[in-house]
Amino acid sequence: MNVQTNSSTAISFSPAISLPRVWQRVALGAILVAAIFLHFYRLDQEGFANLYYAATVKSMLTSWHNFFFASFDPAGFVAVDKPPLGFWIQALSATLFGFNGISLLLPQALAGVLSVALIYFLVARVFGANAGLIAALVLTLTPISIASNRNNTVDSLLVFTSLLAAWAVTIAIEKGSARWLIVCAILVGIGFNIKELQAILVLPAFWFAYLVAANARWWKRIAHLFIATIILLIVSLAWVVAVDLTPRDQRPFVGSSQNNTEMELIVGHNGVQRLGIIANWLGLRDQPRAQTSPQSPLLLGEGEGDEVLPPPNSQPKQLFDAPPNPPANAQPKQPFDNPPNPSPNNPPPNAQNNLPRGPNDETGLAGAGRLFNSQLAGQTSWLLPLALIEFIAAAWQTRVRVPFAREHQQLLLWGMWLAPQIIFFSYAGLFHRYYLEMLSPAIAALVGAGMVALWRDYRAKKYRGWLLPIMIGASALVEILIVANSAEWARWLIPTIGALAIISALALVILKFKSDSRFVLLPFAFSTFALLIAPAAWSLTPVLNGGDVGLPYADPDLLARPNRPNNLPADNRLIDYLNAHRNGAKFLVATVNANSAAPIILETGAPVMAVGGFSGMDNILSVSEFAQRLAQNDVRYFLITPQNNQTNDVARWATEKCAAVNDFGLGGQRLYDCARIK
Repeated sequence: MNVQTNSSTAISFSPAISLPRVWQRVALGAILVAAIFLHFYRLDQEGFANLYYAATVKSMLTSWHNFFFASFDPAGFVAVDKPPLGFWIQALSATLFGFNGISLLLPQALAGVLSVALIYFLVARVFGANAGLIAALVLTLTPISIASNRNNTVDSLLVFTSLLAAWAVTIAIEKGSARWLIVCAILVGIGFNIKELQAILVLPAFWFAYLVAANARWWKRIAHLFIATIILLIVSLAWVVAVDLTPRDQRPFVGSSQNNTEMELIVGHNGVQRLGIIANWLGLRDQPRAQTSPQSPLLLGEGEGDEVLPPPNSQPKQLFDAPPNPPANAQPKQPFDNPPNPSPNNPPPNAQNNLPRGPNDETGLAGAGRLFNSQLAGQTSWLLPLALIEFIAAAWQTRVRVPFAREHQQLLLWGMWLAPQIIFFSYAGLFHRYYLEMLSPAIAALVGAGMVALWRDYRAKKYRGWLLPIMIGASALVEILIVANSAEWARWLIPTIGALAIISALALVILKFKSDSRFVLLPFAFSTFALLIAPAAWSLTPVLNGGDVGLPYADPDLLARPNRPNNLPADNRLIDYLNAHRNGAKFLVATVNANSAAPIILETGAPVMAVGGFSGMDNILSVSEFAQRLAQNDVRYFLITPQNNQTNDVARWATEKCAAVNDFGLGGQRLYDCARIK
């Protein structure tokens, strides 16, 4: 990829030690090879990954109707609780390469690699190729990005689309161009159709940067933003309006909505219910319909129930907590040995995401230190403090003037990308660890630009140059505290990080007083390695032994899990019985939630009625409406599992009124024949 840099203003290494162009290309190639390895190596071990989404794609392939409405089941009974674009892309991949786990995961993995190339381009065109290389390397070794991008959750597609939008708004700011701002708005609108309001997290950065820094008159900036906002709304809501205007009896029920509309899903389940404390700040009242009981875990899907509050006196485990003490007779373990016991918040060996977990278990309690608690710190926070300091270091390279220099335009963009999201994820209610992938591009960009800025100050013999060894030591300390939460890996990572950081920092201090600069790049390289070794180790965990298929994350605890694909075929004896006794019913069987239905859909391709949608709490059918479906021979059998027993009115009625058939043995599930009413 050819990158043009502004030689008069770009921050770069001094010519005496700058990487030659050929070596810059070699370095970029090596980083991309590493990204390809981390994204694609042993990708088949993930199986179908998230079965809820996999079943949705399989159903979408059965008809254009199901494809357009993103139906979870082949009969078009209920739709997935996300917008369709990410799954349209997966369906296209499955059409081209056949329906299998690899074809479902391919788009996300490819988007992850392309994001690495794109962050290099965005950073290098302004701050120089060396800054771009550092940014690309940091993004490549961001643990939560690797975990999420190897899954069929669609966050990597959103990140890639957001980076394309950042490229468009960058050109718009530099040229004061309404045309490029509209391109940015279209791309953000496309992102909205991938993950709805999550795509809007980057919008304040784009709009604010254009308003403040664009090379155009004030009135033109405001006019351009007004036009672009209209375009953004049209692109974002076109599919939503099309769905909501379709008669309800001619489309699937909108999953996880309270009134069967996409607009309510956006505002409610995927909107206000995610805000937590932030909703109170904004004067919004969040009234969740129910709470997901810890005794009724959501087995195989994303687990997006309503928030489960922790006990009143519980305290979140923070970054600075001491690591658990190993048993007195414990033997030292090697880096990639399996830990003896998994974390209470993560699945144990032989488990398939079936621990009783709520959002607080996964992300910790809301507060200023949340991104550094034991659940989240290892996902994307390794270099977060360094990114914030280096934002300042890069900004002070030249005085801020109006019109803004390209460097300050970019720093404003990336700083505004990062800061609001830090606040959001620190205080939001319902979100998952892999959502933190949205932070990773800004962290990578600011670390890339900032490290080169610190190096420039260091080589110029300015007093600010002392910040380079200081920040290396401080960042290493932060990483050591994060690593300390993993007792087994702390034994080898803490001495490694500490030794490399101390040696590098001391060497930089000594060499600052020397006029000979022949060896000065070596400690800088070692310091960079010291700060990336722990994120790299965390990033390898979902690669080496497979990730959490429902709630992706990266952590040494993953190595305790068995290495097996998550294809989870349904009970063949149950399938055979249902097929033999279906008697022409439209649905093979009814279940409480989508997670019970997904394995059967994937195994048979037959319609399965999830009467409560994803979580089992959707009010799709009343008891009388279900009885009418029985009379019409739409469905005959109702499958109840221990995890969803009597959590839905229809399910409760089925267990009371329908005749039990048999226990098919898979987790104690029970099948009820509703053609035989008690």
